[in-house]
Amino acid sequence: MTFYDRITRWYLTNKRDLPWRKTTDPYAIWLSEIMLQQTRVAQGLPYFERFISTFPTVFDLAKADEEQVLKLWQGLGYYSRARNMHKTAQIVVDEFEGIFPPSYKELLQLKGVGEYTAAAIASFSYNEKVNVVDGNVFRVIARYLNVTTDISSATAKKEFVALANELMENRDSALFNQAIMEFGALQCVPKNPNCSSCVLNESCAALQLKRVDQLPIKSKKTKVRNRFLNYLIFEDAEQNTMIRKRSEKGIWHNLYEFPVIETENEEKLEVVIDKIKQEFADLEINSVRIYDENLVHKLSHQNLTIRFFGVKTSQKLVNGLPISTINQFPFPIVLIKFIEKYLN
Repeated sequence: MTFYDRITRWYLTNKRDLPWRKTTDPYAIWLSEIMLQQTRVAQGLPYFERFISTFPTVFDLAKADEEQVLKLWQGLGYYSRARNMHKTAQIVVDEFEGIFPPSYKELLQLKGVGEYTAAAIASFSYNEKVNVVDGNVFRVIARYLNVTTDISSATAKKEFVALANELMENRDSALFNQAIMEFGALQCVPKNPNCSSCVLNESCAALQLKRVDQLPIKSKKTKVRNRFLNYLIFEDAEQNTMIRKRSEKGIWHNLYEFPVIETENEEKLEVVIDKIKQEFADLEINSVRIYDENLVHKLSHQNLTIRFFGVKTSQKLVNGLPISTINQFPFPIVLIKFIEKYLN
């Protein structure tokens, strides 16, 4: 029995019941693939269901306000995915009359659609014989064939696509792609896979060579930047506060936040108070208190140490808004958790 036969039979018996597997609608498949990038299925599933319910067609998503999209996305992280997704929906409506391009090459022209997403849509919606290669596929193939190529290298993607194409045997690409990705997600997991119950254990090269825990090889490491963010929760006599929209490029673009003072290190309360008085010299500051907890929020390229300071003023805040209304705006999840705990 070939690799294709074993893995597709395993899939048909063990696959999870997921809504995007019950359709060939490119909109639903595109939506799910964008959401599941760097997101676990268990986390992404309720978001997918809310998006499909709120925006049942690409036309509905295209005409939505960006803030509405970001608010619905809130908590999934990597917000550029949501912004690009919204723009792509508008392109599909404006330039393609709401119909997703029907081939891998054409799909690659859409903003925010890379090789993986294009291959997924082309395969699952249009049954084009193109291989979908994600982290799960890298892992399964590297172990099964004992491939020692560094998967972060420039040539790895092309090599693994060619190997996946050989294993697919020119058969049902949609079934094969779903099967190998699901196999990597459920069976051939990154750490401590249960090889004794694996349908491929008799022919898996890494298992025979006792190299399962060494593959795939990935040597490239991301340089992580440490940042220290001091958020200011202003409150005037009328219980108004201040928030701002992050218009600059970088993390949390177009999301809302409280006024922030960024420092190079974790400063003492007195130092932060001095900086507040300098930056907001036109405000009469009555008191400043620090909330009990520091938060460390890890992103792919940054470690954020976050502190919150309650700042009371007797002056009415210009452009202030009631504290009770701020949860209507899209915030980064780390700020949402603070709002839910202290400001609701």
